[in-house]
Amino acid sequence: MSKLVKNENAFTGLEAAIVLIAFIVVAAVFSYVVLGAGFFTTQKSQEVVHTGVAQASSNLEVSGPVVIAGAANSVANVTFYLQLAAGGSPIDMNKTTYAVSTKDDLKTYTNATVTMIWYKDGIVETGANNLLEKFEFVKVTIASLPTIGPNDKFVVEIRPDQGAAYPLERNAPPSLAAGKFYEVY
Repeated sequence: MSKLVKNENAFTGLEAAIVLIAFIVVAAVFSYVVLGAGFFTTQKSQEVVHTGVAQASSNLEVSGPVVIAGAANSVANVTFYLQLAAGGSPIDMNKTTYAVSTKDDLKTYTNATVTMIWYKDGIVETGANNLLEKFEFVKVTIASLPTIGPNDKFVVEIRPDQGAAYPLERNAPPSLAAGKFYEVY
């Protein structure tokens, strides 16, 4: 006669399969959480880099020469053209300030104390909105400067409301005559 023998080999295999599947599910959930945290960290790092680049770079650039008008042995005013840098976002020129410094003096100017002439596509634009945009230039003339004599070094710092300041470091020519204009380097 045959005896019934209890064989639990298959049951042990089934238990092992269930435990293995549970480990796989837990590992999948854990890897999903780790990957999600990694993607979040990467995105935040990217935002920080873009913000840093935007604050460290200037959206403005000088287009053309920097010209000074001579007075009796000094500089009467300084004139230059500004435009947006490549890929720059529009700049509100009402909030832009200018600082002119020499070795002895520093003066700060606002939108109200400088003269601006706007150009769009090379044509003088009347009724400008004071927002410097693509394809626009603005001619800025700063008068009432600190005393700048022949051969003096001076810096005109353009400070937009966002982004880095844009310095123009120039030297006055060796001689200055009233009513004459000089391109400075």
